[in-house]
Amino acid sequence: MRTHATYQLIGARSHQCDATATYTHNGARAYVLCDGIGSSDEVRDWTRTAARRLARAAAHRADAEAGLRAVYEDYAAEPERQDKYARYDLPSACAVVAVTAPGKPLTVAWCGDARAYILTLRGTLHHLTADHNLRRVFGGSRNRVTSCLGATETDEETKAVYGHPAIESVTRGMENCRLLLASDGAYEPLEDSNRSLESHLTGSAQAAARAVAAMAIGHAGPYPDNSTALVADLRTR
Repeated sequence: MRTHATYQLIGARSHQCDATATYTHNGARAYVLCDGIGSSDEVRDWTRTAARRLARAAAHRADAEAGLRAVYEDYAAEPERQDKYARYDLPSACAVVAVTAPGKPLTVAWCGDARAYILTLRGTLHHLTADHNLRRVFGGSRNRVTSCLGATETDEETKAVYGHPAIESVTRGMENCRLLLASDGAYEPLEDSNRSLESHLTGSAQAAARAVAAMAIGHAGPYPDNSTALVADLRTR
């Protein structure tokens, strides 16, 4: 039986600009979800590449934050992103990555408002991330992110404006559980309609990923966003 699966729906967008990737190196396994900002060929292709880069970087470092920070800094250093005006026209994406490694706790890191959850064997859902958007920091719009992959601001610069660093991370002791990575198009419609995520995280990983993404589209109203869910069953050794 497959231990992880991804399911995506395009919604009312012109392009599917969410992307997922997994990568394993020396027993360390990285799971990545990137939610591209915008809807175009360029954003779609850039986000797919970014997700693969992030998965490789995190698996090779056996740590979610170290991997995300390396890729974030590589993009931030690109010469075309140094122009304070032109850089806003370049592709970017919200990103969340989770890494399991032998003998180590689960690590999760993110920039933007893609989310990570775990569902314990007792059926308790834990939200591991905290959104990087204006709703969190100023009680403003949830559609305006305050950090993302492709930005150039340092932790200190982002924190000075928004009260959180450009990249945040969390560590959790490994246990047998189900991991969910979700784009905002997958979790927001369920939250808005007061439907629980955990009730859809049953059955196989493929069935659970499909249920989350599809139910979100079904309750998103007339203009649903890209909806993507990555579900992985994590097991201690």
